[in-house]
Amino acid sequence: MRVISVVGARPQFIKLAPIHRALIARSHEHLIFHTGQHYEKFMSKVFFDELSLPRPLLNLNVGSDNREAQIESISTGLANELVKQSADWVLVYGDTNSTLGGALAAKSAKFRIAHLEAGVRSFNTQMPEELNRVLTDKISDLLLAPTEVAMTNLRNEGLGAKSRLVGDVMTDICFESKEIVLVNRPPMPSNWYPSSTYVVATIHRESNTADRGRLEEIIRYLAESPISVRLLVHPRLRDCASRYQIDLAVGSIQTFEPLSYLQTIYALVSSKGLITDSGGLQKEAFLLGLPCVTLRDETEWMETVNLGWNVLDPKLQMDIGKHFRKSFKPVNAHPFGSGNAAVAVVEAMELSF
Repeated sequence: MRVISVVGARPQFIKLAPIHRALIARSHEHLIFHTGQHYEKFMSKVFFDELSLPRPLLNLNVGSDNREAQIESISTGLANELVKQSADWVLVYGDTNSTLGGALAAKSAKFRIAHLEAGVRSFNTQMPEELNRVLTDKISDLLLAPTEVAMTNLRNEGLGAKSRLVGDVMTDICFESKEIVLVNRPPMPSNWYPSSTYVVATIHRESNTADRGRLEEIIRYLAESPISVRLLVHPRLRDCASRYQIDLAVGSIQTFEPLSYLQTIYALVSSKGLITDSGGLQKEAFLLGLPCVTLRDETEWMETVNLGWNVLDPKLQMDIGKHFRKSFKPVNAHPFGSGNAAVAVVEAMELSF
């Protein structure tokens, strides 16, 4: 079996690692096409190095642009390259512009499409990510669902016949990486003091960064925290803060460049919890047994909320000190699988081609 993976953003590089290993272990050929949606070293190259991924066969270097222009560049550029290739599957990951652009390119070049993390829904159609995943599911030939909730969503949309429950590949690599960092701490920034009490924070969504007043409100909320806040500054946050002349390193906030994946896992396991608007990090906090506060109205991972480990706080009303100092009951449920999702993904593609 010959598989082409289309990736372009930080979360996709992480999901790519267990998929690549599972494909190679079963003697399949795997080609990697990089759209260049994320291009800075600490958002791209570092993950290929750290996760021992082979160099992409192609990098479109699309860079930053608005959603429509970026998807157009990705779909056109990839379609021109795909017609030169043969493959049994084009595999797209998650919900980024690279996901939808890759799926549109594969459809245009008449390749069969498999969508990893299919059926995930926030039900907020104002989110670009929601549009990307819904449209990708519609045009894909094989839908690889991470959870029972995702499977239910797909059935409700009339897509059950082409859907398979495989588990979440983030579980695979999160569990593996936790074992690694507990034995060998990855090199951290020189001002990262592991013995300090802190929470990790990340802010990057357009809904929280594009409006100056909203961003100022979030930074003020974090700055007033009684617990130290280690803010990992995403490029979008950096650019918006610079444009609005908002100082990020104020009050309780200590700022850091984005971390590699192993560094991020180490940062989380050494912390009291997470404050974020990221989808993937909510899930990683849950898998690591850490409480999370999500600065959004909704989440695509309601399992984390329903099991009591994630709280939606769009109005910034959570008492950070009280919340992260209380005890949380251990959860025995495993909604995202037990860590064997990548093998299940490859088996589903084998049985369907």
